[in-house]
Amino acid sequence: MRQTETELTHILHTGPFHLALRTALSVRGLPLHRVQHHLAHRGVKLGVTSLSYWQQGVRRPRRPESLRAVRALEDVLALPDDSLLRLLREDGAGADGERPAARSYRSLLESSGAVERLLAAMESPVDGGLHTVDHQERVRIGARRELAARTSLQVVRAHRDGVDRYLAIHRGDAGCDPSRISVRAGENCRTGRVRWDAEAGVLVAELLFDTRLRSGETYLFGYGFEDGTGGAGGEYVRGFTFGGGHYVLQVGFDEAALPVRCRRFEQSSAGAARAARRDLTLTGRHRTVHVVEEGVRPGLVGIDWDWE
Repeated sequence: MRQTETELTHILHTGPFHLALRTALSVRGLPLHRVQHHLAHRGVKLGVTSLSYWQQGVRRPRRPESLRAVRALEDVLALPDDSLLRLLREDGAGADGERPAARSYRSLLESSGAVERLLAAMESPVDGGLHTVDHQERVRIGARRELAARTSLQVVRAHRDGVDRYLAIHRGDAGCDPSRISVRAGENCRTGRVRWDAEAGVLVAELLFDTRLRSGETYLFGYGFEDGTGGAGGEYVRGFTFGGGHYVLQVGFDEAALPVRCRRFEQSSAGAARAARRDLTLTGRHRTVHVVEEGVRPGLVGIDWDWE
């Protein structure tokens, strides 16, 4: 279904760039070959493939001639001046492999020292050469109110050549035993080294890809953790060292342990006050809540809940 002008106005304000472009194309009802034709009349040469990649978020315009094309797109699609270009600046993530601005683990994790030691032990730089384009994460809370498991389907983009692995970090709830947590490699990857810090309750798992990525290339893979070793928890938090990606978090509860209230929140850093809080409605049949972040910023996003 074609989207509405109201939706377009909202997405031009919130971003991200690729979603705003896709929505504008839908609202204006212009196929890509017609957009290409209109651009050519304005002296701008741009391939249909590039337009398709831009609206899918597979690539982002970065070079001067590409940015000139974006400005012309604003005219072709009858958008406010600088509306798409502003989103490119604010999204943060680079195009064609450009490294986006990053935050340190120290600002995101209270257990950052343990994470940094584990990464060093695995001879991995803190910047693994990848940033997230899309991440869909499902968390399962068990009958004892414990973090039972979580699974991820993730798309990453390389911002340097030769990257062939991803280091996934799992932080359990109080009292967890990382030595008993299982790592499950899913689509397009296999498990490599696994290291943990029992005192901090942190585990780092190496997920090996089937190929070496060149800068700008994307890769889709799935993985998960079977936990259930900790005590009762009251939240799940995801930290983002890089901004600009798309994130979906779903938390599901066992029928024997249902919360009385759930809320979405965000934080600029681990020690900062929680902001942008919003109540979430627990679905009846599936007992889940979720949040969707169209263009994440470096920091933390999560869901917390009350048991009583």
